Amino acid sequence: MKTRTKLAAIMSSLALMAHMGIASAQAASASAPAKTVVLVHGAFADGSSWNKVIPLLQQAGLKVVAVQNPLDSLASDVAYTNRAIADAEGPVVLVGHSWGGVVITDAGVNDKVHSLVYVAAFAPDDGQSALDSTKGYPHSPGQASFVKDPAGYVKVSDEGVAKFFAPDLSPSEQALVAAGQGALNSHALSEPVQHAAWHNVPSYAVIATKDAIISAQQQIDQANRMHAQSVQVPSSHVAMLSYPQQVADLIIKAAQ
Repeated sequence: MKTRTKLAAIMSSLALMAHMGIASAQAASASAPAKTVVLVHGAFADGSSWNKVIPLLQQAGLKVVAVQNPLDSLASDVAYTNRAIADAEGPVVLVGHSWGGVVITDAGVNDKVHSLVYVAAFAPDDGQSALDSTKGYPHSPGQASFVKDPAGYVKVSDEGVAKFFAPDLSPSEQALVAAGQGALNSHALSEPVQHAAWHNVPSYAVIATKDAIISAQQQIDQANRMHAQSVQVPSSHVAMLSYPQQVADLIIKAAQ
């Protein structure tokens, strides 16, 4: 019995040391200015959704990587994002829009990550999925425009892009958004995050006050829960396209 007790104590100590090591590495990343921004797109999008923000970040002297996630599952999107983090020169600011917020919440548990930036995004807690995080909030009006195929992949109708998803963009920009959509596996919305990185990583949030996809109140409540520095913009769901300067400014602040 004594041997088992000693073994349990040793295992507990090793686990504590490993946790302290990760926390120490994350603290070191947070103390030095970031060198690279890794941008994670949301559902119904791809890396081009950051095209207005990327030049502004580059002008500020930051390296930028826009991940092209497959939107098949949370696990696969996190794996793609982790590869981008591994390849990037650290420290890294990890930025997520919409569904991308779930991805960075999981992938942000990485000692190269300096800070997290949520842009009109989900920010679930430990053990929560994207759908779990919406409980207690009214259904968004934009959900009525979601179209699911027989395999369970979801897109937004062209009319939904114009009316709900990106109503503050020009018709030509709306057409580009609709044409360039990535379809999200709807099952991914039920996949839980195991450990939410924002508990240990400094976080920032762009709150889109006219969002018809994720309620502004949910975004505000998440920012408060994360103790995130936040800015509010009178934007639709695609704040990085309608208010790129404000989004870039917050990312630059997060990098400092």
